[in-house]
Amino acid sequence: MDIAQIAQTRHTCKAYDPTRKIPAEQVEQLKTLLRFAPSSVNSQPWHFIIASSDAAKASLAKATEHPVFAANGPKILNASHVVVFCARTTLEDAHLVEVTEQEARDGRFPNPDAQAAQLKSRRFYAGLHRFDLKDTQHWMEKQVYLALGTLLLGAATLGIDATPIEGFDSRVLNEVLGLREKGLTSVVLAALGYRSADDFNAVLPKSRLPAAAVISEL
Repeated sequence: MDIAQIAQTRHTCKAYDPTRKIPAEQVEQLKTLLRFAPSSVNSQPWHFIIASSDAAKASLAKATEHPVFAANGPKILNASHVVVFCARTTLEDAHLVEVTEQEARDGRFPNPDAQAAQLKSRRFYAGLHRFDLKDTQHWMEKQVYLALGTLLLGAATLGIDATPIEGFDSRVLNEVLGLREKGLTSVVLAALGYRSADDFNAVLPKSRLPAAAVISEL
């Protein structure tokens, strides 16, 4: 696998073939990519909702009914699957404890003292963003975008097209999915599937600034 070649050839899909569906085995791989995405201090302040049925995708598309977002509606409706990336609205201590206890069950600590030290460190960073930097929500949403990047590149390695979508009304989507009651808020979407002949972006040359403009070496 030449991952650099994949990065140079993947693109943001602009139109999907509604007749083509992602095989179940590959959907499971995508779910694994989401679960194992990196996050600061392994905080995992997220939840992912995957829509695949026509009815489920239609409910998500309600968040694109405003004219400014309308171009994204067909992408959601015609994609095979759509992932709603959600961030927690609070980072409670109970969640930090749950993450640490799962790490213990998975064998990450040689002894109870190591587990306690990890929880102390995790609480320090959570407190830093809550009380000093006062950017907890922003910090959590940064972690969500790490998961999005993991999914986009992973999908490309499987030959699956993808579209990251910020153009939707998060207030509408939160209401449709009842997210606020669950302590969640929608951050970004990702449509997944296979391009149609109408995907004009598939035939355009990929363009990025030169390496010298964006990369420095010390």
